[in-house]
Order: sequence, then structure tokens, then C-alpha cells
Amino acid sequence: MDTSRANLLRELALDADLERGDSLRVAAEQMIRFLDANRDRIVALGGLTLIDEEPDFLSVLPDLTFQTQSRFLDADTGDWRTEIEVVDAPELVELYNPAEIYAAFADAARAAGSLGDGDAASSPAGDDDLVPDLEAAPAGASESGELYAEAADEWAAGQPVVPDADDEDTAARRLYDLALEYQERSQDSEARLLAAFEAAASKLASLIGDFVIVDDDDERLTLDAHGTFRAEVVPEDGDGEWRSLSTPTELVEFYDPTDVFGDLADALAEAYPGIAPEDGDDPDAAEDAAEDSAEDAAEDAADGAADAADDKG
Repeated sequence: MDTSRANLLRELALDADLERGDSLRVAAEQMIRFLDANRDRIVALGGLTLIDEEPDFLSVLPDLTFQTQSRFLDADTGDWRTEIEVVDAPELVELYNPAEIYAAFADAARAAGSLGDGDAASSPAGDDDLVPDLEAAPAGASESGELYAEAADEWAAGQPVVPDADDEDTAARRLYDLALEYQERSQDSEARLLAAFEAAASKLASLIGDFVIVDDDDERLTLDAHGTFRAEVVPEDGDGEWRSLSTPTELVEFYDPTDVFGDLADALAEAYPGIAPEDGDDPDAAEDAAEDSAEDAAEDAADGAADAADDKG
């Protein structure tokens, strides 16, 4: 390659890198200003889910960080993996187009407030320019047949490929791979469930503060003041070393969400005795008590009959 041409390309690449860095810096500063200006609103709302379109997920948390879900191809296994992580504003503008983030804020706020895009109240000062122009949709997009076909294609694309096999060993291998795939899907769903709970619980947790759920010799589980689960565990194969778990994806490796929510409810009931219903107020508890009483009476009667038979003998 001509030296002058190589120099030109190198200088062009360096200049592009500088402009990209400057653009990201400006975008991050603008995002931070937007978040600071709306801090009280976001905290009062307890956070807000901005995008929830499988596999894309984005929410803003009360501490003004963002929770994202990314899907990537694992180069080692060749499988698609899903990861949930918490990022700040500078990291976010590297992942998303800032214009899309602001649009997601607007759409999510309108949806949460049950305001349609066409309602003047949903746009500042009733600015009609902010309302999407339905007539500008691509030609034919309103045809029901095409919309149905697109929906059907999207649904089909999300369905799992049914594996096939011609012999027992191949079937076992396909079934093994399928089990691992659905195990990963289950963990992804569980992680999404924990993330949704954290977003919903953040405002309430801020009033209680850090709350210890479990504190054992080999595990500690806490719901912090931001509504986020934090845990430390000693894995069986970890040589006795503690491992910190700070994201939903990490938590579901060791915890079943059902157990987490149940343990949280039990710990809250123990710490705040007045919040749980008394046994007398719980129909199920009363029914269980009645059944236990009936069983005890039956056992006492049987014992009495046996003692009488022994005495007669």
C-alpha cells in the first residue's frame, strides 16, 4: 500500500475515533442532565420499564442506573446467551442510540399514564409535531394480510427447532442438548422475574433500608435499600471461598425465585409481626387446625379403645 495512502487512512481512523469519543461524551452528559432533572420523578415512580420486547429489555432504576438485557452468541459453545446487567449513563449511550432512549422514556411514561400518543396531554403543550403521523407509514403496512403474515413470521421465528434423531444415542444427545437449552431459558426467565420484582420493590425498599433475609454460615441474602437483591454464598466446589452475587443472572445460579420471595416474606413477617395475618384470620390456617384437631381426636379414641381391649383381656 502507498505510504501516503496508509497515512491518510490512519489519520482518518484516528479522527473518527476522536469524534466518536467526543460524541459519546456529549451524549452521556446530556443523558446525565436529563436524569438529574427528572430524578425526583423517577424515584417517586420507583423506576420505570422502558423497553420490554423479548429479548430486548431496558429499565431505569431509582438510583438512576439502568438494567439491560443483552443477547449474544457464545463463541465457545455456539449458543445464544442472555445476560442481565446494570449500567450507568455513559455505558448506556454506547449500547443504545440516545434518541431511542428518550423515545422509550416518552413511550413508557405515556403507557404507564394510560395516555395515547394522539392525546394532546401526552405531548408537551399539545405539540402535534410530537404525535406520530400514521399516514407516513410504509405503503401497504396497514393491510391486515401483511400484518398477520409479519406477526406469524415473528411468532414462528421465536419457536424452538424440534430436533430429530434416527437412533437411540443421537436421540439421547439431542435430548441432552435440549435439556440444557431449556435450563438456560428457565434461568433467563427467572432472572427477568427477579429484575421485575427489584424494579417494583425499589420505592418500598428505600423506606425500609437494607434488609437481611438470610444470614447463615454459608449464605447471606439481602434486599438493599434500592430494592436489589444481594447475596454471598459459599459454593460447594469453591474451596470454602465466598462468592458475591449482585445481578439476577448470578442469583438464579444458586436461588429459586420462589424460595427468595418466600424467604423475604417470612423474614418480613418476623421483623414486622403486625403485617402477617393471625392464624384466626387465615381460613387455611383455621382449616388446618380443625383437621389437626380431628386427627388428634381420632387417635385418642383409637388409643382409648385399644387400652379398653387390653384391660378386658
